[in-house]
Amino acid sequence: MITSETSSVPGFVAELVRAANEVDRLAASEIESLLLRAITTVRDLREQAGIPGSGTEHDAIVRLDIAAKGVVTFSQANISASLREAADLVRTLWIIVDSGTVVTLKPSL
Repeated sequence: MITSETSSVPGFVAELVRAANEVDRLAASEIESLLLRAITTVRDLREQAGIPGSGTEHDAIVRLDIAAKGVVTFSQANISASLREAADLVRTLWIIVDSGTVVTLKPSL
């Protein structure tokens, strides 16, 4: 199901990519806000696609949360990489949701 929130996803992806290319021009609070919006968007899109998060350090949401909390201590290169990762996650999940694909996980035996 595509909602009004997810229909603006391509614009948000473009905003994340632009921010990744202009990290030096953004305040830490702006970067943190973008990363937190990305986390919320990724969670929502995962839920729509039926993809659970792991909650471990291998989960992209956990990495993005660490980046959001560490904006003032991370290098510009690391922040840029985090914003690009967020853009890629959002774009990929939006493509999955937009295609109508729903992931069904079966328990392992």
